Amino acid sequence: MYKMGVCAIYPKPNSSRISKGDYKYPYLLKDMAIKRVNQVWATDITHIKLSGGLAYLIAILDIYSRKILSWEISNTMDTQFCISALDKAIKKYGVPEILNTDQGSQFTSKAFTKVLKEHKIKISMCSKGRALDNIYIERVWRTVKYENVYLNNYETLKELRTGLSDYFKFYNKKRFHQSLNYIRPDEIYYGVKSLKQVA
Repeated sequence: MYKMGVCAIYPKPNSSRISKGDYKYPYLLKDMAIKRVNQVWATDITHIKLSGGLAYLIAILDIYSRKILSWEISNTMDTQFCISALDKAIKKYGVPEILNTDQGSQFTSKAFTKVLKEHKIKISMCSKGRALDNIYIERVWRTVKYENVYLNNYETLKELRTGLSDYFKFYNKKRFHQSLNYIRPDEIYYGVKSLKQVA
């Protein structure tokens, strides 16, 4: 097949493609102590395989509480669904001091960074090739896929949207988190319990 030039044509799951023309911002979280909600949010995009192709999921995460503030799915990797998720989070929860992303073209785009600048949100971007810089949201993706997506084998965007809506409610309100000393994200975010309990 290689000699004949035969290969499969399908969408590649690279959700962090860098756009050379856009400005990259420095990583601001190194050695930073995150001590309160809305101090730092993180966001990222992951892909989910459906029967007819790929869907793309973005989520906005409050790092301190691990609460998923908003999310969107799309069948294209455009910037607009990223802006939509960000707008929803800001409208419902206010503005963070910092938003951390990778260097994907959606996040370095002028349209996305314009929203951040208008709200005076500091822009932090992971260094190229350093997935651990955005480890909090990467752990969310692992959890979502192993606890929900892989178990349900969604076939359509509608099924995926309904399933994720139920799962993220569970994730925020009922799921115990080991990294939070088995406290739920909503309890931390809304001040019902304190992370000072965590050793």
